[in-house]
Amino acid sequence: MFRAILRPGVELRLLEERHSSLIYALVDQNREHLRKWFPWVDATNCEDDILAFIRRSLEQFASNNGFAAGIWDQERYAGNISLHKVDWLNRRAEIGYWVGREFEGRGIVTDACRAVTRHALVELDLNRVEIRCATNNIRSKAIPLRLGFTLEGVLRQAELVQERYMDLEVYSMLRSEFARSLAS
Repeated sequence: MFRAILRPGVELRLLEERHSSLIYALVDQNREHLRKWFPWVDATNCEDDILAFIRRSLEQFASNNGFAAGIWDQERYAGNISLHKVDWLNRRAEIGYWVGREFEGRGIVTDACRAVTRHALVELDLNRVEIRCATNNIRSKAIPLRLGFTLEGVLRQAELVQERYMDLEVYSMLRSEFARSLAS
């Protein structure tokens, strides 16, 4: 299946059903850490919940509407990155990502976002890629800034997580900006 090498020992692989136990184990080990940012964590209570997510992701991939890939670090499942909410009419999509706490601070999410951004803007010929991050998620916000995305604004109370509304910052990269970044 789909595989993209990001650097020696770090790669992206399309999620497969056989990965469900690894994914669930990482979510469960990082539940308290992840639930601060993601509403799906509390609804993920067993391996079957992950299996259903993988099946939806494979259907999404088969219908050319994005994908979900595992981030692998030295053959260990580290987290996920996805290209979703693909809008072919307006040629735009969003990137979402998460990793387990022990994989933070290594630059692997930055590398994964760079690869998915390139894939979306070059190979899929989209015009715009967005990343949305909670305003107080410092680590997550650093990634689009590091990659040269533009902060466009804040969506106030845009996501309900643990019975509280979070503001989301919206970052974007346009195909023309990405092309210029390749030239410099």
